[in-house]
Amino acid sequence: MSAEATNSATPGPVAGPVTPAVSRRKARARIDLRRLGRAALLGPAARGRLPDAISHVVDAHRAHHPDADLEPLRRAYVLAESSHRGQMRKSGEPYITHPLAVTLILAELGAETTTLTASLLHDTVEDTDVTLDQVGEQFGAEVRFLVDGVTKLEKVDYGAAAEPETFRKMLVATGNDVRVMSIKLADRLHNMRTLGVMRPEKQARIAKVTRDVLIPLAERLGVQALKTELEDLVFAILHPDEYKHTRELIVDNASRADDPLAETADAVRKVLREAGIQAEVLIRPRHFVSVHRVSRKRGRLRGADFGRLLVLVNEDADCYGVLGELHTCMTPVVSEFKDFIAVPKFNLYQSLHTAVAREDGQVTEVLIRTHQMHKVAEAGVVALGNPYAPPSEEQVAASDGERADPTRPGWLSRLLDWQEAAPDPDTFWSTLREDLAQDREITVFRPDGGTLGLPEGATCVDAAYAQYGEDAHACIGARVNGRLATLSTVLRDGDTVQLLMGQDPASEPSREWLEHAHTPAARIAIQRWLAAHPSQGDAPGAEETRVLFRPTADGSAGQEAGAEGQAVRPAVEGPAGRSANADVLVDQPGATVRLAGCCTPVPPDEVTGFSVRGGVVTVHRVECAAVGRMKGAGRAEVGVRWGDTTECRVTLVAESFVRPHLLADLTEAMALEGAEIVSATVEPPSQQRVRHTYTVQLPDAALLPGLMRAMRNVGGVYDVSRAQPQTQGA
Repeated sequence: MSAEATNSATPGPVAGPVTPAVSRRKARARIDLRRLGRAALLGPAARGRLPDAISHVVDAHRAHHPDADLEPLRRAYVLAESSHRGQMRKSGEPYITHPLAVTLILAELGAETTTLTASLLHDTVEDTDVTLDQVGEQFGAEVRFLVDGVTKLEKVDYGAAAEPETFRKMLVATGNDVRVMSIKLADRLHNMRTLGVMRPEKQARIAKVTRDVLIPLAERLGVQALKTELEDLVFAILHPDEYKHTRELIVDNASRADDPLAETADAVRKVLREAGIQAEVLIRPRHFVSVHRVSRKRGRLRGADFGRLLVLVNEDADCYGVLGELHTCMTPVVSEFKDFIAVPKFNLYQSLHTAVAREDGQVTEVLIRTHQMHKVAEAGVVALGNPYAPPSEEQVAASDGERADPTRPGWLSRLLDWQEAAPDPDTFWSTLREDLAQDREITVFRPDGGTLGLPEGATCVDAAYAQYGEDAHACIGARVNGRLATLSTVLRDGDTVQLLMGQDPASEPSREWLEHAHTPAARIAIQRWLAAHPSQGDAPGAEETRVLFRPTADGSAGQEAGAEGQAVRPAVEGPAGRSANADVLVDQPGATVRLAGCCTPVPPDEVTGFSVRGGVVTVHRVECAAVGRMKGAGRAEVGVRWGDTTECRVTLVAESFVRPHLLADLTEAMALEGAEIVSATVEPPSQQRVRHTYTVQLPDAALLPGLMRAMRNVGGVYDVSRAQPQTQGA
């Protein structure tokens, strides 16, 4: 039996905040649960006749679904009443009043018959001798699944893990049918409404779980009517002093002789009437938490701060027509404009938001939406009926192209993915609360046209694990909107992300990735790998270096480039020149040839050579400053000339202004020209300028002019040249 269920008629700290939320939704008066309790004791009605106890549910259901078959509701009530008979709530009321009240909440929101049937039965398996098999036999597989989804796990079996594991089970069930969570939210709302006689410490515990888990879930499912009332009830329990002060503000404002909201509403009606736009203009009082937030933001509140205007129209186009008239005939506050019709929120919400200023300086916020948008804004997924049934022709016509409900929203898919990897209930519980605290979502696009839904603030690390799961350990970088980017890059709504995956099956994540992982899926996957490989994944800066690795022709590591402004050493130190006989012909038999690093000669440069220690001949460009010094020192020249090979290695210097992603853009341009980067050095910026030095291997010396031209075409680069001769001899 639900521990939260107590007497609704008993005075308690949560009795007050319900009124504004209910009136705002234009709901019927609160049902007298004592009267429902007496009706429940009368037992089932005659077969084929609806029991009086569910007449309120039927009336609310008929308002949304006039042609609904009520027989399942009748049979569900008969089973629920008979199975709960003799069970009492803590207040002494018959227990059947609780499932009746939960079902009424859902009926008022527009839930379809299957959801209401399961709602009437939602506690039978948990608290009575009724089994899931019996529910399935009498009401079908859908109702059985919904009842199973909201049935709690026993503490006797799970101990302290019962609550987190119950939520895990419920979320998994929600992944298959979002109506599971609809029933749970209505169940929690009624229990919060009737929490008055609980011990204060138990009230606080339940309120905190509601705040951290249930309210964010209501927000994500778009059920604003439940979310706002839950917020007020939690506010009253956890912050009684602030709640009392807010209540006094609302009462004082209600006693004012003038009502600026009513005056502005009349002005808006006049403007729209003269424009010939048919619209309904309503005053929408703020709920308690909203008033509290506005008072903290603005300080002293004025009359227009206690509510907003809601303008309801028939067509999408009328929304923009209303907006145009208000901005033309009244004084708009442009900074307050938001278009959630063109770009709906991830929880189905669609509306235009704007604000107009009065002559006395008061600002009135205005919401503009269609009637269908308003229904979805209030009830979210509940208003969609059965989201898994094909829509009727009437529903298609009524939707008028408005956004349909995804049966697996992006946030829910991500949650289901990472919960599987959570190693224990404590990790799941803490990570769930943290995940649900991220209340905004972005959409990024993959090159193949697919999308990834991520929380705001997500990085390329998060995108990698969202797309590839634990295979993302092999990610070596990313392109964001076509440009190379580090894995720490924060993504924005609408970005296109191409993830670059390494081919090495032994690839490993960097410990530093944890600093950039914003999603639970990424953090849990990285932590699991690091826990299994405690001696690996610790190399500092691993992400920055791996982004730009390219293998050389002989299979060794080619380049290791770091963040801009940092000096970087090549991954593998090697000789500056290549095999003498392959590239350069020298008039000194048996000599070893080395291409000078000071001037990096390449074909078809005019070259000369000098003998140095160890029988080595160094090859310089004839204009190299070192040549004159060597001649002055009496060094004998050695005749050298280029062989048949066209390969070359050359050092280039790029001078550029400092800007984000410059290093990534340069290296990408070089790679596209066929250059293999052997080493790279980026000097610390000076006066907003930075110097890059690259030693590259080209398959053909004829590619060098094109390479230098491509580097100069990179934004911010103002010069590219061959390495200048150094001041000391070879």
